[in-house]
Amino acid sequence: MRSTKNTTHKKVTLVDVAAVAGVSAITVSRVINQPDKVSDLLRRQVQAAIDSLGYIPNQFASSLASAKSRVIGVAIPSLSNIVFNDVLRGIYEVAGKAGYKVLLVDTHYSPLEEEKMVRTLLSQAPEAMIITGGDQTRACQQLLQKAGIPIVQMMELLDQPLDMNVGFSHWQAGYDVVSKLLEAGHTRIGFMGARMDPRVQQRMLGYKAAMDAAGIDWKNFIVTTPEPSSIALGGELFRSLMASSQGVIDSIFCCNDDLALGALFESQRMNIRIPEQLSLCGFNDIEASQFVNPSLTSVHVPRYEMGVKSTEMVIRALTGKPIEEKQVNIGYEVRLRKSTRNAK
Repeated sequence: MRSTKNTTHKKVTLVDVAAVAGVSAITVSRVINQPDKVSDLLRRQVQAAIDSLGYIPNQFASSLASAKSRVIGVAIPSLSNIVFNDVLRGIYEVAGKAGYKVLLVDTHYSPLEEEKMVRTLLSQAPEAMIITGGDQTRACQQLLQKAGIPIVQMMELLDQPLDMNVGFSHWQAGYDVVSKLLEAGHTRIGFMGARMDPRVQQRMLGYKAAMDAAGIDWKNFIVTTPEPSSIALGGELFRSLMASSQGVIDSIFCCNDDLALGALFESQRMNIRIPEQLSLCGFNDIEASQFVNPSLTSVHVPRYEMGVKSTEMVIRALTGKPIEEKQVNIGYEVRLRKSTRNAK
């Protein structure tokens, strides 16, 4: 991704569009607000200028130029995924205390839907944006860069963020999980993945790298699906993995706790003892992980703190306060519990 700090971009205005289109600002306004009252040729001419500049019509344009919306736009991949609950709690708490409102959209793990939702958010004149990850479409990146507002990309560390970034390395977390299992004496470590969004793929790449470093062939030890994750799906993938590996695996790294819980329950139905015969590790450390029997080893991520930090950064940018670091590694912790044997 090309690194372009959006703070260096002047926000595109109606006057800019008019200059490119070779018409007056009033004409541009008429094309946007009363397209049926202009010719097709003029409408195409102005629309071409709008598209080339990435201009987003502001529904509050009739307000005073100095007026502020006091809105922070937030785009997350799923409103139904409990992983984002703590992140949103941190965002809402900090924004509310600072006098800002949050406008939230669900992108459904789709870059194209995210582009559509970002356009919608920007049309509401937010003062800042918090978005998830770095797999935006090129058009979406350009929209964000030309918006002229502070932006935080959260949930993962990026090589070249658009502006500010709060997250952690999913690759390193995957690598560390396998390293812990290897230290505990496991040598045939499986991987189960669902949805396979970019962050899950990074965890899987970390898994493969650690297995390669240990000289272990993992080719029959991986099962994945693009289907949305669930506990039931975890059971299905567990059965599939046991079959494809011919039952030789001695541990499994699941891309999230839903799959790990499904694997745990299915192993009990199959009379496979956890952790005596098979160790299990999940990811995200949801609340249920601590209370199942045996308790589930998982990767804990400070999600609430991630939401807090992301919001604090955009508010500092909005209020002109210095930002010491524009990229923050929020970290993670592999929390060892009773589902993994000999864990140190």
